[in-house]
Amino acid sequence: MPSLKALLRGALLAAMLLAGAARAELNIEIIGGGANRHAISVLPFKDEGPTQGNLTPVIRNDLALSGAFRLVDPAAVANVPFEPADVRYPLWQAAGAQSIAIGKVENAGGGQIKISFRLMDVSQQKQLAGAEFTVTPDRSRQAAHAIADLIYEAITGQKGFFNTRLAYVLKTGRNYALQISDVDGQRSQTILRSTEPIISPSWSPDGRHIAYVSFASQKPVIWVQDLATGQRRVAANFKGSNSAPAWSPDGSRLAVVLTTSGNSQIYVINAAGGAARRLMYNGGIDTEPTFSPDGSMIYFVSDRSGGPQIYRVPVNGGDAQRVTWDGNYNVSPKVSPDGKTLVYIRRAAGNFRVMSQDLATNDTRLLSDGSYSERPSFAPNGRMVLYSSDIGGQSVLYAASADGSSKVKLAVLNGDVQDPAWGPFNNP
Repeated sequence: MPSLKALLRGALLAAMLLAGAARAELNIEIIGGGANRHAISVLPFKDEGPTQGNLTPVIRNDLALSGAFRLVDPAAVANVPFEPADVRYPLWQAAGAQSIAIGKVENAGGGQIKISFRLMDVSQQKQLAGAEFTVTPDRSRQAAHAIADLIYEAITGQKGFFNTRLAYVLKTGRNYALQISDVDGQRSQTILRSTEPIISPSWSPDGRHIAYVSFASQKPVIWVQDLATGQRRVAANFKGSNSAPAWSPDGSRLAVVLTTSGNSQIYVINAAGGAARRLMYNGGIDTEPTFSPDGSMIYFVSDRSGGPQIYRVPVNGGDAQRVTWDGNYNVSPKVSPDGKTLVYIRRAAGNFRVMSQDLATNDTRLLSDGSYSERPSFAPNGRMVLYSSDIGGQSVLYAASADGSSKVKLAVLNGDVQDPAWGPFNNP
């Protein structure tokens, strides 16, 4: 069996050789949905013209993306209310809607608009949630994401994730671009361009910085970039390779992989730079560290048992404990925000697929299909898992519900997307 080092080198080489052309726009395609989705109708908001289509369609798209909702077509009901008093509940109940979202847009003066929103429960005939947002028209998309978050939380009891962001690397020809976008793939921005590979973007817990690996100096070097100012600094440039940065939950440290001692080993450094503290000593290869949500443990990949498997070790060092036992190739671990679930990539029968594992019972669940998936990461509320997958020779983004009941395809047009990472709740 090939060594972990050879396998990881081969996977990196394969990713680097993927080719694409020029645009970085993402389009959502709903592929599946859970059997118990909540039926909701999002009605057109009154006078929403100033939002230039960035209100009702965005809210609907967000709710569909989550896999938790089934959208009821408002055109099928002869009632278009903008205020709670105008809702004709029997009509909506007959249409199968469990709730409806209504609202209006008004001129607030000074170049701003006021967006008013209400979520109404159809069977109980009462308001479940409501809010008002006074924004400039160019920020109506953010207001729409906030409304979708309120709807999601009111129905599911979980905090919504629609105002979060994604990071990924887009490869077009021989060029690489590190980009961030809204969770629905819109408003994409390039924060770094290079003719050399960029890999392993990792969000800081406050959402203000991204750590990543750049090969611009003809070797892997870890950088940290401020998203507001664009300023960046070297976080790790030790002898040999510097790779796989992962932030501690408090944002003060980075777990990194260095080859200063020969084989790839895990070290912990101050996020501002400085000396590196080696976490373990063994003759194998340790790589792909990620912190547990409480910061007490680091999960990582090692070939110390032969093939690549996932282990965990106390953050201050100690004995490593093996976590994955099924299969002979398990890599790219990420732990859910509640610390209860692990997602990772398993190779089986030549296919690389996203797996979910209950850390208490060790029960596993398949989240992806196809022949090649990589780099899973959780939404900050733990309800969805982002990953990239190869479709027809092109890498595209997917988001699957953590229970495996639904999947969303974020199709990348004319480009190959690699190393996706879901950002935190903080959205400066």
